Amino acid sequence: MMKRYTFSLLFLLAISVLIYGTATAQEHDFSGNWSGKIKLPTGELEMIFKITQNEGKYEAKMDVPKQGATDLPVGDVVVAGDSVSIAVPVIMGNYSGNFSTPDSVTGKWKQSGMTFDVNLVRVDEVAPLLRPQTPEPPFPYLSEDVEYINPESGLKLAGTITLPKDATACPAVVMITGSGAQDRDETIFGHKPFAVIADYLTRNGIAVLRVDDRGVGGSEGSVSESTSLDFAGDVLAGVDFLKNRDEIDPAKIGLIGHSEGGLIAPIAATKSKDIAFIVMMAGPGTVGEQILYEQGALIAKAAGLPDFSIEQQKLTQEKIFDVLKNEPDTTKAKEQLRETLSRGMYNGMNDDMKKAVDAEIANVNSTWFRFFLTYNPKPILAKVKCPVLALNGSKDLQVPVSNLTAIITAVNSGANMNVDTVRFANHNHLFQNCETGSTAEYAQIEETIDPEVLKTMKDWIVEQTTK
Repeated sequence: MMKRYTFSLLFLLAISVLIYGTATAQEHDFSGNWSGKIKLPTGELEMIFKITQNEGKYEAKMDVPKQGATDLPVGDVVVAGDSVSIAVPVIMGNYSGNFSTPDSVTGKWKQSGMTFDVNLVRVDEVAPLLRPQTPEPPFPYLSEDVEYINPESGLKLAGTITLPKDATACPAVVMITGSGAQDRDETIFGHKPFAVIADYLTRNGIAVLRVDDRGVGGSEGSVSESTSLDFAGDVLAGVDFLKNRDEIDPAKIGLIGHSEGGLIAPIAATKSKDIAFIVMMAGPGTVGEQILYEQGALIAKAAGLPDFSIEQQKLTQEKIFDVLKNEPDTTKAKEQLRETLSRGMYNGMNDDMKKAVDAEIANVNSTWFRFFLTYNPKPILAKVKCPVLALNGSKDLQVPVSNLTAIITAVNSGANMNVDTVRFANHNHLFQNCETGSTAEYAQIEETIDPEVLKTMKDWIVEQTTK
């Protein structure tokens, strides 16, 4: 899924208010861009601190270019004599060091109980992420920000509808994001795949509604406290919204779901006769627990971990999943998970290590994760009666391409033969052309989504809506 289950070092992509740090009297000017590299078993990871001074106070933001993270909020920045300290609470990290020269600092980065030697060097400019496919106005179509209510939950949902100019009775799709709290563009590593898809389809006569997830942007609610069933209700509220637009043919409204969105689309399709078709982009065809085992092993192997480490990781996953499946009380489960993840050493851990363990527990002990872990999409897929297009990349490490076989088998088992699958030979989970499919490549690849994938979806949708 888009938000993967892992125990490795993560730079969590978060957006919050910039916190200002106080600069004490100092001999060195710490303003400017400072670049440093962490040496990991899989290669170097660059971090960049962008520091400015305003009325005697330092303000800072942080980039991790290789992971597509930009402008992460930074906490206190303190310069005292030759020493510097930078706190990054959003990822539970801290940098401390000493000036070697006015343009270099020797120091250490600490995060999640680990310490790395990191030397900072002042650099003139920070290279921007290149995302040439991201649509820029003016657009040859209409774009309108909209809001509507899910009558089931009472929650307000906010999104953007794009409509061909002078549209009358045109086909339309509702976009469904992958797991985690996603915005309407499904922004990830500087890429905006849903904006790219919406732009392409709307230029080709198909209206598109893309929506912020619960608790993101203008939408109300919480992703972690909801399940895929709840999100299916949000999707159907979007379908009802489209049915009331004069520009759209209510008999030609379909769904496009990516990753977990590909799991949600069939759920919505079995709850309403208004769904004309569904497109599953890297959607799961097997139970969530199996997806997570395969995902963990593939990602670890791509990162260069040895077989014994991969097997140990799976054993840890099994222990965690056993707790979640057998202990419904989240408070009791939290204590058991602390024991498992810390190997009985939680009380002896420092605060940073405890925070890292508790953050992982909060992820897996959530309402959303518990549902996903045990959900089997096959029975629902067997009930889908509308046309289905399932796409997958052969180098997808998050939802392996083998899911295509499971999907077509499940849909056919319900006597629905109108299902097409397409396997893209050189594509990752984001449908980018790639080398290995590793998640580390997502941010480094300039392409947001292969145009051939866009054309495949468009041609299939046109075929389904012109019969």
